[in-house]
Amino acid sequence: MKPNDLPTPPPSNAWTLARRAERMNPSVIREILKVTEKPGIISFAGGLPSPKTFPVTAFAEACAKVLREDGQSALQYAASEGYGPLREAVADMLPWAVDPAQVLITTGSQQGLDLVAKVLVDSGSRVLVETPTYLGALQAFTPMEPQIEAVASDDEGIDMADLERRIGQGADRARFLYVLPNFQNPTGRSMSEARRAALVACAAAQGLPLVEDNPYGDLWFDTPPPLPLSARNPEGCLYLGSFSKVLAPGLRLGFIVAPKAVYPKLLQAKQAADLHTPGFNQRMVAEVIKGGFLERHVPTIRALYKSQCGAMLASLKQEMQGLDVQWNSPDGGMFLWVRLPEGMSAIDLLPHAVDKGVAFVPGAAFYADEPDARTLRLSFVTASVEQIRIGIAALAQAVRERLKG
Repeated sequence: MKPNDLPTPPPSNAWTLARRAERMNPSVIREILKVTEKPGIISFAGGLPSPKTFPVTAFAEACAKVLREDGQSALQYAASEGYGPLREAVADMLPWAVDPAQVLITTGSQQGLDLVAKVLVDSGSRVLVETPTYLGALQAFTPMEPQIEAVASDDEGIDMADLERRIGQGADRARFLYVLPNFQNPTGRSMSEARRAALVACAAAQGLPLVEDNPYGDLWFDTPPPLPLSARNPEGCLYLGSFSKVLAPGLRLGFIVAPKAVYPKLLQAKQAADLHTPGFNQRMVAEVIKGGFLERHVPTIRALYKSQCGAMLASLKQEMQGLDVQWNSPDGGMFLWVRLPEGMSAIDLLPHAVDKGVAFVPGAAFYADEPDARTLRLSFVTASVEQIRIGIAALAQAVRERLKG
């Protein structure tokens, strides 16, 4: 067929988008990261692990070994459930009895959230989340057209009285509560032992499933966090984990641990989404983590992040004096949470901060409803101590100038 004989293309208005597509929104963080690509910008915006922690040599050796010993299988289509030895390794490293048959390997834990939404959420069904909560979860849940409700939260986690009011009854019962108990994104807070015990007891009594997301739980500074919610009631929880924060995010490897009543449908959703997570990546990770590698490697990440967090806290204390700015002091993870003075908006502050060479994420994007415009998230893990010092000083100057009007 000659070019002149090709059919006339349809007009641009011929495409009718699905209703769920209208509910899809760009990631605020991804849009802000474009700004940080400008030369000279110190970014506290991205939730990116420090590349200094990536075990490149270990992966180079594992790559060569996998290709040499199992190359044909590694490059072939694979089982949707995941690579057997990796599923076994995941089950073994969790602090409760897990059958490897309950482990589903996902293409990052973000895919896990997408699968949960597809399997558990109907249009109009109610989903409960913390205040604030992970932006990526809101993005995953929203296209399924649920009613997302924010449960009041404090420094210890979920407000139990507000949760009990929101669970509902019968057809109006919430489908699940989504929660990040350890070093939460965006706030960096951790749920206390007492609050975990109360939450699990309440959820079990009320028949409320819990979706527990734990990408940061290994990144504690001095003391490990309390037992996961899933360890306390495995049949009432879905557990999401990730290798992104302890190995490397570019591998796109996460996992779900699901009760056997839910696992088959999650597997079917996975099959429809991408058939399987890359088998080559799975084999490489399985090879790398043999012989206790994570037990030796993760403490180096903790030490680095603890140092950087300490540097940011010290800089905030020094630079924000007299500005009525508040912040928390996390015990692990990658983030801390800041509240600006009364009447100030983090969204309005951002361009002024960027003009001074520093970027952050306004907190409003992390709220399911009624955002607190004064809040913002700072990540301390990809900037050097010197960059942290310079960046926080620049942020303080931007705040100071906005206060003067």
